[in-house]
Amino acid sequence: MTDELKGLIAKAATGATLSREEAARGFDTMMSGEATPSQMGALLMALRVRGETVDEITGAVTAMREKMLRVAAPPDAIDVVGTGGDASGSFNIST
Repeated sequence: MTDELKGLIAKAATGATLSREEAARGFDTMMSGEATPSQMGALLMALRVRGETVDEITGAVTAMREKMLRVAAPPDAIDVVGTGGDASGSFNIST
């Protein structure tokens, strides 16, 4: 674990909030494969227990968007795979 991620986990575990930049660095570390599953769980749970802030979510989104791969698709392509959320009580097995 990087020293910075260790510090972010400790900070979040005390109930302190992370800045947008700190959250982005923490999520970048996780998305880069530099954190173990336990470390990822520790940071995510610390954020969840306290409740995520807008800055923390924005930082996470920034890090994830920097890692995403764009898919070249025809302009008329449509997504035929649902993600649930239709309140039908069904189990989504498509993802």
